[in-house]
Formats: sequence, structure tokens, C-alpha cells
Amino acid sequence: MNYKNTALILVGFQNDYFSPNGILRNIVEESGKVTNILSNTMHLITGLVNTPTSIVATPIMFTSDYQELEPEPVGILSVIKELRAFQADQPGSETIPELLSFGDRIDYIVGKHGLNAFSNTELANYLYDRDIKHVVVAGTVTAVCVDSTARCAAELGFHVAILRDCTSSRTVFEQEFYCKHIFPIYANVTDHLSLLALLNE
Repeated sequence: MNYKNTALILVGFQNDYFSPNGILRNIVEESGKVTNILSNTMHLITGLVNTPTSIVATPIMFTSDYQELEPEPVGILSVIKELRAFQADQPGSETIPELLSFGDRIDYIVGKHGLNAFSNTELANYLYDRDIKHVVVAGTVTAVCVDSTARCAAELGFHVAILRDCTSSRTVFEQEFYCKHIFPIYANVTDHLSLLALLNE
């Protein structure tokens, strides 16, 4: 694992989750305090910004009628539709300012309408084109989009790491359960400081 063959995938770093008045912030606040997750992730990106590591954000976005979620969605996608979250061209769907401050150092892969950032997007081709071998996932929601994206990356043959201190879920129990019992089945669970130390070796 080195800077050049590693990619950091950022999932869900949008206002509806991370803004103080985001309409979905309360869903992920309990498990790890969103401010801490955000602080850890920004520290990680700052440590990677001057390296060859690929950094890519995968925002989720919907049209105003949520036709992308037909037939009727369930689970968190149903909540997103009910609360009218992540609508294109609305403030809630916009990337958080903290991420935007890194400018074009972060690439954006659009097209995500569901749980998995590889579905309906060019994310896999983006990684293949850069000869990426190792994928690191940060973001929210741990048990939904993070799990779906990381699991797909593993199935595609990438070595996957999930950052326990840069991910958040709906409850403390859910966060701990996934980090202890689900993710280790197919990924390495670590924290952002350990990842930086490993890459610096």
C-alpha cells in the first residue's frame, strides 16, 4: 500500500448530513458526533493533499420527483424521499464547504442515486484508470452507503480499508457492530492516524 495506488472514497459529505441545519444530520449525529467525524476526515485529507493519493467524492443526488427511487423506496431511501433530501440544485445536496476548500484536489464522481457509489457511476473506471489497488472509505451512513460501497469495492478486487473514526451511523450500537463484526469480513478496519502512518512508512 502506498500513496499512488491508494484512493480515498468520500461518501455523503453533503449539507443534508453535515450542515448544522441539515435535514438528515440528526440521523447520524448520535453514533460519532458529526463534528468529530468531519474533523478527522479533514485532517486525513490535509495529510494526503500533497501526495499522489486519489481523493474522490461520490455525492448522492435526486431529481425533484425522486423518479430515481421508483418503485417505492424503503429504509433510509424512503426517509430521503419523504424529507425531500439531496435534491439536485438545492443547498442540501451541495458538497460541504470544508471539502470544497480543497478545490480541484478532490475529484467528483456523479450519478449516485442509491446506496452503492459504484452503481450508475464511473467510479470503477476512475479507479482502474489510475491503477488503484487499495480503497479507503470514509463518510456516512456506515451501515448503508459505506457498507454497500466498501463491499462492492472488495467484490471488484480492491483491498479495502474502512475508517472507524471517519464514518458515522444511525446509532452507537450500529456503528460499533459494523466496525467489529461486519466490516472485518471483507475489509481492514482502522483509523485515519494509523492509515497516515502506514502510508508514510
